[in-house]
Amino acid sequence: MEVVRQIALSFPLVVFSVLLPLVALYWLLVAIRLAPVELFEHDSLKGDHLASTLVTLGFAGVPASFALTVLLVLAGGITLAVELLVLRWLPLGLFRIPVGAVVLWGAFALASPLAASLCHGLHRWFHRHSPRRCLLGETVVVKEAPGSDECTTAGVIDDPACEVRLHGKPGALPRAGERRVLVKYLPGEGAYRSVAEREYLDARTRLSRLRLQQKRKKGGARNGGPAASP
Repeated sequence: MEVVRQIALSFPLVVFSVLLPLVALYWLLVAIRLAPVELFEHDSLKGDHLASTLVTLGFAGVPASFALTVLLVLAGGITLAVELLVLRWLPLGLFRIPVGAVVLWGAFALASPLAASLCHGLHRWFHRHSPRRCLLGETVVVKEAPGSDECTTAGVIDDPACEVRLHGKPGALPRAGERRVLVKYLPGEGAYRSVAEREYLDARTRLSRLRLQQKRKKGGARNGGPAASP
């Protein structure tokens, strides 16, 4: 037991020793209906909140809480393997903190595509059994032209049996056969706002570039010199 305790409290594994029990407690609260499944979801992907970040990483179609759970479990498993196979046998001393930070980053980098793939395989189940905000970020194909109420139906590309109601805006109405991305949920109507797939991808690209420029400016300010040109 002493060996197990030492491993569990060693850095970086201690991060998961703290987080995973909290995750288990959260799902217990969900099971007894004291906490919502869509704890981190918003009605819109606009803004730098957790749900929109996870959608950007490829976790569309499942609640952010579930995606985060899978990511933490996989990253924790990878970190545990590295700890047992490598770190515990090395006399790292004070170097354990920087080495552990690198291991932590690498574990999440390796776990992210695996977790996204696993969540993608389960998203059809969530389409039918989870509240509707988890559909934000999904790509749909419009089935028919909007009616006089500016609404139409669309099917999720990866799950044609899952249909959603789209509410368009004058001048930007969905067209039959068009591929669009769900970006906002309208709870009062049970419908979604959407944008053309190309516009969504272009917006993500512009946002990524803007964030990169902001990071460069902050880095230049900290170093006391001019920011690097993009």
